[in-house]
Amino acid sequence: MAEQPAPERPSFSRDDIETVSVRRAPKYGVFLAAGAFVGILVALILTFAIDSTDVSPYTQVVYSQLQVFGFTALICVVAGVTVAAIVALVFERTLGGRTRQVIVDHEQHGV
Repeated sequence: MAEQPAPERPSFSRDDIETVSVRRAPKYGVFLAAGAFVGILVALILTFAIDSTDVSPYTQVVYSQLQVFGFTALICVVAGVTVAAIVALVFERTLGGRTRQVIVDHEQHGV
């Protein structure tokens, strides 16, 4: 037996022209990652600037360079992410006010 072709279903097409608002916003993930990276770089610089061979006056313990890097990285990464988030918010406030209206052609095809 020969197979019969499936009957064609009626399809519809809708074409709308709409006006939408477009506004630019910074990508917060990129800003936060950049802030964390800068925080790690600052921690690395501070690690070599701090002399780890001295005995701490508070704990009477000598810390290794890796421990000094860990302590300073904890502080510097948090500070870097915070500063980057503030910069991103400032960018959004200053540049985000520029919204513009754009006419778009919205096509929708259905079965």
